[in-house]
Amino acid sequence: MRSQVPNWDSSRARILIAQGDVGGLIRWARSERGWRQIDLGKVTGYSASAVSRLETAKRSATDLDMLKAFADALVIPSGVLTAVLGVAPAQSTTVASAGWHAECKEDPMKRRSLLQAAGLAVPLNVINGFNEALALLPSPTSAPTPAALSAEYRTARSLFNQGAHTELIKMLPNLLATAQARADDGGEADYARLAGCYDLATEALAKIGRYSASRITADRSNTYSRLSGSPLVAAASARAFSIVLRHEGRADTAQRVTLSAAAQVEATGLTTPAQAVTFAQMLCTAAYTAAQAGDRDRALEMIGDAERATALLLDQPTGPGHGFNVTPASVTLYKVGVLWSLGDAGAAVHAGRDLRAAQFPTAERRGRLHTDMARAWWQWKKPEQTAHALLAAYHAAPSEVRDRPSIRSIVTDLSKRYPRTSGVRELITATRIRPV
Repeated sequence: MRSQVPNWDSSRARILIAQGDVGGLIRWARSERGWRQIDLGKVTGYSASAVSRLETAKRSATDLDMLKAFADALVIPSGVLTAVLGVAPAQSTTVASAGWHAECKEDPMKRRSLLQAAGLAVPLNVINGFNEALALLPSPTSAPTPAALSAEYRTARSLFNQGAHTELIKMLPNLLATAQARADDGGEADYARLAGCYDLATEALAKIGRYSASRITADRSNTYSRLSGSPLVAAASARAFSIVLRHEGRADTAQRVTLSAAAQVEATGLTTPAQAVTFAQMLCTAAYTAAQAGDRDRALEMIGDAERATALLLDQPTGPGHGFNVTPASVTLYKVGVLWSLGDAGAAVHAGRDLRAAQFPTAERRGRLHTDMARAWWQWKKPEQTAHALLAAYHAAPSEVRDRPSIRSIVTDLSKRYPRTSGVRELITATRIRPV
C-alpha cells in the first residue's frame, strides 16, 4: 500500500466537508492513499464489507468507534473530522503523514473530546434517520387530511422558532410524508403546502450545517413550488434555495435566484398584503445575497428598498406555510447582516445599536439578533463584546450558538485566543464548546 497524504484543502475535500458526507470523505481519503477497502479493514480490524457499509452510508455514522478507527488510520485531521460531522467549519489544513496520528496517540483525551463534542449538535442517528427518509419517505402515521397537515406544520414551525432542532428533524419525515400523500392526489394548494414543508426542512438542515440534505430538500421545493403556480410559493422556495447556494459558495447564483423571484412577486402588482410582505422579504433576502456575492451597490440599494417597502406595511405574516413576518426591526437586522457581509463591521454595529430582543417574536429570531451582532463585533476585533453577544444569544436560543457550525467556530476561536477576556469563560461554561 502506498501512503500518500490527501490534500485536505482540495476542492473535492471541501465539497465533501461542506456536504457533511462522512462516508464520502472516508472513501475519498482511502482512495487518495491508494488503499482498497480490504486494506483499510486490515489496518483497523474491520472487514471490507464493514468499510463499504460506512462509506455508502448503509451503516450508521453513529458508530463512532469505527469512525474513530478509520479517521486514525487515514490520518484525517481533527479539524476536518469535526467539520464533516457538523461541529465546526474546516480550517486550512496541512499535515505530515504521521502528525495527527501521533498527536492523538499522545493525547487520547483529545480524540474522546472530539467525539463527545459531536453530540452537542443534532445527534447523528437523527440526521441519518432523516437521510433515510429522503431516500424513501415513510407512510404517514395518520390520514393526510388538510387539517392534520396544517396542525403538524404548525408544530414543526414552532419547533424551528424555538430552536428545537433535534425534535424538528425527528418529526420532519412524517411531516413530509403527510404532505406528499396530500399532493399525490391533490392540486395546486397541496403542492404549495408540500413546497412549504420542504422549505422548512431546508432552513433547519442548513442552519445545523447539513448542506447535502438541504440541497435535496431545496431542489424538491423548487419542483413543487413550480407545480403550485404561485409566485409567492416560488419566492419562499427561492429564499430557502438561496441559503443552500450561499453555503455552497455560489453567492452569485443565489443573487440571481432571489432577484428573479422578487421580480415575479413584483409582477403581481402587490395588490394584497401577502404579496406586499413577500416582496419586502425578498428584497431583504436579495440584499443579503448580493452582499454575500460582493455586490456592494446592489446590496445597499436593495436593503434601502426593503426599508422603504416595509414602512408601508402592517406587521403581519403572510399566513401558514410561509412564515414571513416583515417588520422594521427585522429589516434592520438584515441590514446588520448586509453590512458585516460587506466588511463594514462598525457600520453593522451602529445599524443594530437600537435593536432589542423584545422586537422579535420567536426565540430563533432573538438568538439570531445576538449572533449577527456577535459576528459584527468579531469582525471588528472586539472579543469582549463578541463574547457577551454570544452569551445573550445562548440565553435567548441555545441552539443558535450550539448547533450552527459558523457560530461554534467563533466560540472556539474566542476560547483559544482570548481565554481571559471578560465573558469568554462564562460563554465556554454555558455552551460547553471547547477547542478540539
